[in-house]
Amino acid sequence: MVNFGKRLMADQMPEWERYYINYKLMKKRVKQYVQQSQQGGNDKRQVLKEFSRVLDDQIEKIVLFLLEEQGILASRIQALGEKHIAILEQPELSQISELREAYRAVGQDLLKLLKFLDTNATGIRKILKKFDKRMGYTFTNYYVTTRSNHPYSQLQQVFKQVGIGAVVGALSRNLTDVQDQQGSYMSIYDDPSIVLKDPVIDLINASVDKLTHSTNFLQFLGKRALIIPDDIPSSEEDHVDDERYHFISLLLNLANTFLYMVNTYIIVPTADDYSLSLGAAATVCGVIIGSMAVAQVFSSVYFSAWSNRSYYKPLLFSSVMLLIGNTLYALAYDFNSLVVLLFGRLLCGLGSARAVNRRYISDCVPFKTRMKASAGFVSASALGMACGPALAGLLQMKFKLYAITINQNTLPGWVMAFAWLVYMLWLWFSFKEPSQVVEGNHQNLNAGGNESAELESGLRQSLLSSSKENQDEDEEKECDDSEEALKVPANSIGSAYRLLTPSVKVQLLIYFMLKYAMEILLSESSLVTTLYFGWTTSAVAIFLAILGLTVLPVNAVVGSYITNLFEDRQILFGSEIMVLVGVILSFRVTASYSAVQYVSSALITFVAAEVLEGVNLSLLSRIMSSRLARGTFNGGLLSTEAGTLARVVADATITLAGYLREDLLLNITLFPSLLICIASITATCLTYNTLY
Repeated sequence: MVNFGKRLMADQMPEWERYYINYKLMKKRVKQYVQQSQQGGNDKRQVLKEFSRVLDDQIEKIVLFLLEEQGILASRIQALGEKHIAILEQPELSQISELREAYRAVGQDLLKLLKFLDTNATGIRKILKKFDKRMGYTFTNYYVTTRSNHPYSQLQQVFKQVGIGAVVGALSRNLTDVQDQQGSYMSIYDDPSIVLKDPVIDLINASVDKLTHSTNFLQFLGKRALIIPDDIPSSEEDHVDDERYHFISLLLNLANTFLYMVNTYIIVPTADDYSLSLGAAATVCGVIIGSMAVAQVFSSVYFSAWSNRSYYKPLLFSSVMLLIGNTLYALAYDFNSLVVLLFGRLLCGLGSARAVNRRYISDCVPFKTRMKASAGFVSASALGMACGPALAGLLQMKFKLYAITINQNTLPGWVMAFAWLVYMLWLWFSFKEPSQVVEGNHQNLNAGGNESAELESGLRQSLLSSSKENQDEDEEKECDDSEEALKVPANSIGSAYRLLTPSVKVQLLIYFMLKYAMEILLSESSLVTTLYFGWTTSAVAIFLAILGLTVLPVNAVVGSYITNLFEDRQILFGSEIMVLVGVILSFRVTASYSAVQYVSSALITFVAAEVLEGVNLSLLSRIMSSRLARGTFNGGLLSTEAGTLARVVADATITLAGYLREDLLLNITLFPSLLICIASITATCLTYNTLY
């Protein structure tokens, strides 16, 4: 993709050229500060003051022009309104048509203004990020803290548009009135459900939503998948995606996601009983559940690398591993072997192809459908999480089939083995491997990765030794020197780690925390409810299924309403507080521990963690480097690894706690959740202003 500096020059409207952010000037200033810093020049306070003044000037130029253009648009709408009133007195079809086109012309000019604003807002974000990266300062934190809430700050005018909303409302209302001249005088303000079917208004609303980070349920779910690229692809790139897209193949990837989540959680209600039947302690259920996650830590990496070359082969390998793993899990009962059971679960973890599912959506689904596919990925995961325990609750039977024992412990294994066999046959006959264009692209990117280190090194050297006669040329090269502009995916763990800013690291810590809290809650639910309340397997299964079923409704409320009322960082912080409240309420502090306390605290923890996961991944998709959008070591892989490690640690904690007193099991496993939650809240406070 084209880097931002070149794209800014290409997208500028000639008549507005002098009102855009002077991105080249800002980069020159950053370069000067880097050189002065290396030579022991300006101190930090002076640099911050000077750069803040330059950036203030740029933002003021943008805002004053924006207000001027808004005034012109408002005057045009007012003039058209007077014509509108006159036409209503003596309506003529030709005059109505002319008036409608005049309103649409205003809409087209408003679209140009929105594009102007979006380009400048992106430029401000990028120059702040570039300054932090080059200087090693947290300038974004300083600048946003001092500017965002100041009564005279113009930063809010760029990112929080009020006047433009009024212009959009006026256009929508008048276009509705012009189009409806058949006796109905209902206004859009009388009935908000009235939707104006006009392409201009649709484009304007989409542009405003992008600027204000407004969202809806579908977009919110899509961002949770963490597979949304930062930049909109060109028409040529999207045409390539159209050629590679195959709906049944996408459906097979979503089915793989669903079945894997069912496979993960179907054993939770019976894992403690299974371990007891094999002569182990009930708390060994933590190892049984967690062994799948242990294997997934490694499988995620090789599946992500494998998907550089193929999608069909890793999916087929995944099916085979899960078929064998579930069969061994079921046969462990008749073998009376905990080793066979654990080995079966490890094989299931080695079949985790979620990295492939993400990559397929990111690489092979056209941009126009990618949001729906991403939402489908998250929905399939949530549905599988709910169906797993519910299915376990239905498998309450016991009989012998020849020498094989069929009961509540072995049936989950047999059912999942059969499901993966059917899936493998469906995959065999229906999956269509994408065209080899993607393979060539990946090879080019990987080859480019080897060159990137040399290129970056040479460009860094040019910052120190460029001559005056080549200064302009060097500045153009500097536009390409950042890792963001190169668009080369990270090709090693080290390069991926170097792309993690403090804000991204904090978000990964938050993801670790919420996954740890959720895994503790889910994995020990059977143990805790049996120990304290005497619940049956069916009761535990119903409880877990209800928890799982809250995922989509909660995301619907958050995605459709809450994210439109509050900023992501506000929702993030509030959700962390609620997770902390849920964890604290879960502790057993008195001799009597009621089911009401446990269920209510579990609901608070789980729902808050679900809200937190959605906004956390939404923020990650926005602040994570675009170099982590694709490639082996992508953002999806990093978040998956963080969550999987959290599950491993949580399940190990449950097993280790079993060696202590049983009545202390709940408090011992909750204490790490409490500490990690407090740590994540503290880290959020420290990086809060960088999430702007």
